[in-house]
Amino acid sequence: MHRGSSSYASGATRRPVEYGRSYVVRPQGRHQATIVWLHGLGDNGASCSRLVETLPLPNIKWICPTAPTRPVAMFGGFACTAWFDIGEISEDGADDVDGMDASAAQIANLLSSEPPDVKLGIGGFSMGAAAALYSATCFTHGKYGNGSVYPINLSAVVGLSGWLPCSRSLKTKVDSSQDAARRAASFPLLLCHGRGDGVVPYSHGERSAEVLRMSGFRNLTFKTFNGLEHYTTPEEMDAVCKWLTSRLRLDASRS
Repeated sequence: MHRGSSSYASGATRRPVEYGRSYVVRPQGRHQATIVWLHGLGDNGASCSRLVETLPLPNIKWICPTAPTRPVAMFGGFACTAWFDIGEISEDGADDVDGMDASAAQIANLLSSEPPDVKLGIGGFSMGAAAALYSATCFTHGKYGNGSVYPINLSAVVGLSGWLPCSRSLKTKVDSSQDAARRAASFPLLLCHGRGDGVVPYSHGERSAEVLRMSGFRNLTFKTFNGLEHYTTPEEMDAVCKWLTSRLRLDASRS
C-alpha cells in the first residue's frame, strides 16, 4: 500500500493534498511495462485494480492510485475523490492547472522508481483519462503547466471516455520546440469513446482526438464503440489489450 501527499503547484499558498491508497497488481510474467491506471471522478484505485487484474497482460505491472478527496465545483463544492477541480466538462471551461500539475507530478513519482528497462505508461477512465492525457501533453512539451521539468519518459497513454484538458493551448506548446514536435509526432495514444455516453458526450472524445491530431500527435488511434455508455466493456478492454501489446511490444506468453 502506498500513500502520498503533494504540495506541487505554482501557487505558494496552495494547501498540500493527500492522495489515497495505491493498489499494485504485479506482473505474472516477465516485467516489461508499468502502467498507472487512473479512476474516474468519485471512484478509487481499488475498483481499477479489480479491472486490470483480469486483463490478459501478464507482462504489465499496474499501479492504481486513489485521487485526493477535494471540493469539486461541478458538484457545488461537495467533496469527492478527484484528480483536479472541475466546474464543467467543456472546452470553454476554466482549467485547474495547479490541480492537474499536482496529480501529474504524483503519477510521475509513482513511475520514477521503476527499472530502467521497463516501459512506462498511463491510462484512465473519464476524469482519469483526462489526467492521463494531461500527463501525455506534459511529457511531449517536456514541462508541467507551471514550467517545471517533466521528469519521466512515457511510452504510451490510454484514455477511455474522457476529454483533453487545456486543449486551447496545446498546439502552441507542441510548436514551441522541435523536441516537443518530434515527441508528439511519434507518441502512441489510444482514445476510446462510446456513442451513447451521457456523462462525457461522444463529441468531447471526438473533438479531443481532433485537437491532438491538429497539434501534431500523428500516432493516435481513436476507437468508437456504438451504443457504449459511460462505462467499460469486455470488447473495449480487449481493444486496449491488443493496442498495448502491439505498441509496447509485449510478450504474448507468461514466461
